[in-house]
Amino acid sequence: MKPACIFDMDGVLVDTADYHFETWRRLAEKLGFVLGDNMREQLKGISRMASLAIVLEYGGIKVSENEQKKLADLKNKWYIESLDEVSHKVVLPGVINFLHSLREMGVECAVGSASRNAAITLKSLELDDLFVSIVDGNDVIHTKPNPEVFKNAARDLQYKESDCIVFEDSQKGVKAAKEGGFNCVGIGDKNSLKAADIVISGLEAANYSHIVSKMKG
Repeated sequence: MKPACIFDMDGVLVDTADYHFETWRRLAEKLGFVLGDNMREQLKGISRMASLAIVLEYGGIKVSENEQKKLADLKNKWYIESLDEVSHKVVLPGVINFLHSLREMGVECAVGSASRNAAITLKSLELDDLFVSIVDGNDVIHTKPNPEVFKNAARDLQYKESDCIVFEDSQKGVKAAKEGGFNCVGIGDKNSLKAADIVISGLEAANYSHIVSKMKG
């Protein structure tokens, strides 16, 4: 049985990080402060409410739980509106070729993303039919670094965790994968993703057979 592949979305399959960050920055401006560029990494790979908590703390803002929900909903409304501008330009290099090669080899694939908009985004890009399952923030209670999103994806694929390879670009995501018992390929910088089993620059550099042999080795 070929190991299955589970992909984070933002930063692995697509680059919508700027869309997310700009809507957080817009929210910060509405609240009266400027969100610095140094916050980009901290807002990657986590849920909307977890991101909001970080943004509010950064700005020294305290609001009620009810107001937090309203702010999160407003941010999401702005983000969904920005998806009208999303085109295939946001699909990262090598993604489509790699996904099609996996399909040709009979490798089962799923998405495990913290975003509550993963299914909407992938459908708008016509990539959704390349996955058996898309598990996102709507389907979990616990966010990364908790491995729930990946475990749910493995369950949908009907694979054991140890028979799955997770592709992640964030430190929290890599930690979630490893703590959940998954093999993990880090996408990005080797120094920041040391906990991954293998680190590659992007899916344009991915070779499934090579990755599988490395995992077994």
